[in-house]
Order: sequence, then C-alpha cells, then structure tokens
Amino acid sequence: MQPRVDFISLGVRSVDASRRFYVEGLGWPVHREVPGEVVFIQANHGLILSLWDSRQMQAEARVNSPAGVPCITLSHNVGSVEEVDGVMAEAQGAGATIVAPPKTQPWGGYTGYFADPDGFRWEIAFNPTWAVDDSGKVTV
Repeated sequence: MQPRVDFISLGVRSVDASRRFYVEGLGWPVHREVPGEVVFIQANHGLILSLWDSRQMQAEARVNSPAGVPCITLSHNVGSVEEVDGVMAEAQGAGATIVAPPKTQPWGGYTGYFADPDGFRWEIAFNPTWAVDDSGKVTV
C-alpha cells in the first residue's frame, strides 16, 4: 500500500444541505455527483472530498451511526494569519458555525475551527514553520 490518501468521505445527514454549504456557499467545484446520494468535490491535486449519504456509507462500511459528531478534523493550511481570518469569515458567511475562533496556539501557529452543517470540524491553520506554495502544497 502506498502512503497516500485519494478520497476523504464524510457521511452526511443531508447531501443536499452539504452540497449547498460546500458548492454554493464555499464555491468548491463538483467533480461528479449522484443527486441526493453523493457529491464528489475535487479538493486538491487528485484528492476528492466525498459528501455521501450517511445511511448508505454506514451500510457499506458496516458501522453503526455515531452518537455525536464523528471525531475527525479536516485541516486547511494557509500562508498567513490574515488568510486564516479570511477563510473563517468566508465559511461563516456560507453557514458554518465557528466552534473555536482563530487564536495563536502554544506551539506558535494560528488556528481556528468551524463546523459544517453536519458538525464536521475544519481547522484553518497558519503554521509559521511550514510554507504553502502557489499551488497550495504545504512544504516544511
């Protein structure tokens, strides 16, 4: 097995609500979709974010419905403190709930967290020890 991730699939309560948030609210491009079942979004250099009906996903993966918010954080790294603030504002404008306003962390970075319509946490981060090039690739 090669060390890479090609898809991140989120089991969502409403594919339509998630589509409105990610596609219409944040402006992310749809790669493919089956209306009401799954939306595939081209997230980054071959990485696909899949917004999948949670009941179908749970049946296929043979897991029970989680009792609360699934413990997963999706991170989006940017090149400055100002970009963190801007992305957080954009997400809030699209309907996200800010769960942790941006602040300087003890490790030296600057991060904030928002929740999408299903409660999935997104970390928006600036790490001064990492660089983000023009293509969005993070380098150390």
